[in-house]
Amino acid sequence: MSVFSSSVAEVVVRLRAAGCVFAEDEAALLISAAPTQDGLDAMVGRRVAGEPLEHVLGWADFCGLRVAVEPGVFVPRPRTAFLIEQAVALAGPIEGTPVVLDLCCGTGAMGAAVASRLDRAELYAADLDPAAVRCARRNLPAAHVYEGDLYAPLPAALLGRVHLLIASPPYVPSRSIGLLPAEARLHEPLLALDGGGDGLDVVRRVIAEAPRWLAPGGHLLVETSERQAEATASALTRAGLAARAMVSRELDATAVIGTRP
Repeated sequence: MSVFSSSVAEVVVRLRAAGCVFAEDEAALLISAAPTQDGLDAMVGRRVAGEPLEHVLGWADFCGLRVAVEPGVFVPRPRTAFLIEQAVALAGPIEGTPVVLDLCCGTGAMGAAVASRLDRAELYAADLDPAAVRCARRNLPAAHVYEGDLYAPLPAALLGRVHLLIASPPYVPSRSIGLLPAEARLHEPLLALDGGGDGLDVVRRVIAEAPRWLAPGGHLLVETSERQAEATASALTRAGLAARAMVSRELDATAVIGTRP
């Protein structure tokens, strides 16, 4: 017998009325996660008020992993799985232990996903947001996780050693922030979303310094939108990297890859 007075059907009705498209699935997750009836009422209330489901649950499902997510941090997106696929494929020919750097790491979801698919990896991660770094340290207990602006907090000993540099910097143009779903606009940090005038301010900064940190033959993989792919590839070329763009129609995902000669 359930310890809750609220039935699944009642929770579904509340969620559906609030506009939750997958109300049945969300109801099941909330009920399984709630410790008490009062806890369930509070969690459903937060979700009905528009808080992302992942913030309410405290975790996100990303590439088959349960990733810890705190309220107020960026929620890893399903489309980023495409970049993970590309990174893992590029890791195949690497001899020895691949050195992986997850830059603008957020919760560390990308680094965790890549590492979970490799036999071994020397993993580093960095982010500017203290809340995100707290999550990353929970999700990447065996990694070196740093707090700071892009490459600034990284140890100098990492220069020229990175085989795979994965990054999902903010790439939404400033003028488009207001068009994002309320879940993102109201509950995720602006610094994780706003990429400046054309959306590529942070992307260009990531690219400009990447050659110093990449090992010979190392790869930088950057997530952007398809319409930004050409400009991103041009920035990679200017930085001295061989550039190519990969697109997934199924996931609506774009990864632009730069390889150091």
